[in-house]
Amino acid sequence: MTDAVDLVIIGAGPSGYVAAIRARQLGLKTVIVDKRTSLGGTCLNVGCIPSKALLQSSHLYHQAVHKFQDHGIQVTPKFDLSHMLKHKDKIVSDLAKGIDFLMKKNKVRRVMGSATITAVGKVGITDGKNKGEIIATKNILIATGSESTPLLGLVVDEKNIVTSTGALEFPAVPKKLLVIGAGVIGLELGSVWARLGAEVTVVEFLDHITPGMDMEISKQFKKILEKQGLKFTMGTKVTSAKVKKIGVEVTMELASGGDVRCQTVDKVLLCIGRSPYTDGLGLEGVGVQTNQRSMIEVDGRYQTSVPGIYAIGDCIPGPMLAHKAEDEGTACVEMLTGHSRHINYNAIPEVIYTDPEVANVGATEEQLKEQGRKYRVGKFPFSANSRARAVGAGDGFVKILADDETDQILGGHIIGSDAGTLIHEISLLMEFTASSEDLARCTHAHPTLNEAVKEAALAASGLGTMHI
Repeated sequence: MTDAVDLVIIGAGPSGYVAAIRARQLGLKTVIVDKRTSLGGTCLNVGCIPSKALLQSSHLYHQAVHKFQDHGIQVTPKFDLSHMLKHKDKIVSDLAKGIDFLMKKNKVRRVMGSATITAVGKVGITDGKNKGEIIATKNILIATGSESTPLLGLVVDEKNIVTSTGALEFPAVPKKLLVIGAGVIGLELGSVWARLGAEVTVVEFLDHITPGMDMEISKQFKKILEKQGLKFTMGTKVTSAKVKKIGVEVTMELASGGDVRCQTVDKVLLCIGRSPYTDGLGLEGVGVQTNQRSMIEVDGRYQTSVPGIYAIGDCIPGPMLAHKAEDEGTACVEMLTGHSRHINYNAIPEVIYTDPEVANVGATEEQLKEQGRKYRVGKFPFSANSRARAVGAGDGFVKILADDETDQILGGHIIGSDAGTLIHEISLLMEFTASSEDLARCTHAHPTLNEAVKEAALAASGLGTMHI
């Protein structure tokens, strides 16, 4: 066993590697442990980044087929799936090398293997290149992320019945793809394969898509996706999926029970959510408390029930977002070294990278009603935005919610082109407790998509003349 280091981070995803870099900047002798040969965690290797690469490739192909002619461009497009996959893999590889470079530059020791907390202040490596090593440390930071939530009756083989990992590697476009779960992952990957020619059916247990989203946005989103060819089976649960000689036989029934029916498809994508990855860490042995969802309970400094052991990212309560995890990584090590830090979780945006994109920050109308809070709504359609019309992106709208008395912005919701970029204007102002009038009074360049955000703020503040 070597001399004690200041910090051992278990997990080299967005929260872990960002925390490691910040820890070294603050003078902590740091070790980062991960079982993957490639750094970056789920997000970089089999999640956020490869899915966005395929979304972009499939989007360009879809544009060439359906939109180029609107601009007088005559082409007969075809795609090479193997090239798309290689392009995706290269992006992942290059970015992973970049993180590895940052570890070396900041003198973070990297250990490959699975980690187990054998005692307070001790981390054992149970497999990998460093198997058998025990690292003594003053502090331990758990940043192990999450994994796809399983479903009773389904055995994932990542070939026929897949999670998001397998859906990024289909060697050919499936003729029929059944997606279980109408959340972010299912709709993004469903869109990828639908654009490339798959017949995509999304099965959702609830009566609406994108649980937790503002319902008005959710309803509009579903209509747009249906126009793009995605089919939805709502209020339904999948009870089994069995691989046959030809295809996968899926059995489903109404969520309320009864009406059992079968459907045969080529591939099944399971994406009903993600669960914290905490198995094998030795949490029970050292007394780290978890909740009913196996998430690690932490205090305001991200310390667990055991002093000296901390946790961040997907394995603790809160939204499972890479950018949320990154901020927690820096916040945790900054507070660990005596600095003050605070994260406003209400101002963290969420984005769905379909076409159009969907983005939100803060409260939904449903949440405000449940709280009994009085509020005003300001909306503006992209169909009335000059830039949106010029680039053929008239679908969707911006919606801003403001307190009825103080005019403070309580939430922002956008469905439309570049929504994931536009939402940050609202998020920034919410961070500084700004009002809808503050946003409305800011001069916005013309013609830009951002003008729709301004017009929605004008409507919310009662100053607008154009609204829906």
